Amino acid sequence: MQQQRRQPELVEGNLPVFVFPTELIFYADDQSTHKQVLTLYNPYEFALKFKVLCTTPNKYVVVDAAGAVKPQCCVDIVIRHRDVRSCHYDVIDKFRLQVSEQSQRKALGRKEIIATLLPSAKEQRKEVEEKRIKEHLTESVFLEQMLCQTENRTASSGPSLLTVFLGIVCVAALMLPTLGEVESLVPLYFHLSVNQKLVAAYVLGLITMVILRI
Repeated sequence: MQQQRRQPELVEGNLPVFVFPTELIFYADDQSTHKQVLTLYNPYEFALKFKVLCTTPNKYVVVDAAGAVKPQCCVDIVIRHRDVRSCHYDVIDKFRLQVSEQSQRKALGRKEIIATLLPSAKEQRKEVEEKRIKEHLTESVFLEQMLCQTENRTASSGPSLLTVFLGIVCVAALMLPTLGEVESLVPLYFHLSVNQKLVAAYVLGLITMVILRI
């Protein structure tokens, strides 16, 4: 009789969680920033269920605070700030994103996201963009490693669904309006900075190289 292969048991709390961004900045004078989007990525070959917790739930509304992510897919989590007052300026709140297998209750991994309300967007936007570009570069290194692994596994069968999906996401990011464009029908929270588009172009270049090598 052939023995069935069992998936290696995952250790509680040790599974890496990939979510972007890892810091949420809300500006009191810019209503468009009162709604932020977290993107949870699942690069694994098994489905994940997630749950979002917060240290100050009375200040925020989390749309779909619990749900599931299919293998090699991602999901957007919308967070709204509903208590924009000066007494909350520069106060650091924390969200915790926990993930687990659908058939289990124990948390396999967790990630903390910092949320801050600032009074003015003009004074802080440049500093925030510098932090976020560093996060993008970190994610790019991970994606590059994942793409190299995908290339080795699929050298004879063509590009994987993950590679194609990442390529589509990058192309879509490059097609979105840039911050500062006034005449656009796209909502402001979908406008990307120049640095974000540069990272998307970099990742798209990596994907193109992988596809050409296959």
